[in-house]
Amino acid sequence: MLRYLTLLLASFPALATDTPAPGVSASSYVQAGLALCLIIGLLLGTTWLARKVSGGKIFGQGGMKVIGGVALGPRERLVLVEVGDTWLVIGIVPGQIRTLHSLPKGAPAADHLAEHADAPFATWLKSITDRRIND
Repeated sequence: MLRYLTLLLASFPALATDTPAPGVSASSYVQAGLALCLIIGLLLGTTWLARKVSGGKIFGQGGMKVIGGVALGPRERLVLVEVGDTWLVIGIVPGQIRTLHSLPKGAPAADHLAEHADAPFATWLKSITDRRIND
């Protein structure tokens, strides 16, 4: 019986040798993990460097800041934007953006509208808001 088993093993040399089963070794996982940590570190380092170079500002602001906004309808908005020392009231509708009014930075809107009660925008805005309240 042993003789037959020896002949059988001799005919299949791959079965007679002690080779490890194919698979992924632990060192491959460690290498992939370290590469991932390196890539994440490079991304974080680049972000930190970009903030240092730009003075901590987020890209794309360019001295403008949105103070607030009101939706007038499903696709219409009024937005108050601060640009330098000026506040701009901007009307946004599909396909068009228009500056409706400008006032000094930080000026209370109610006081400014009371000073310029004869301004066409002030009267138009008041009529629109009254109409929306009454509906």
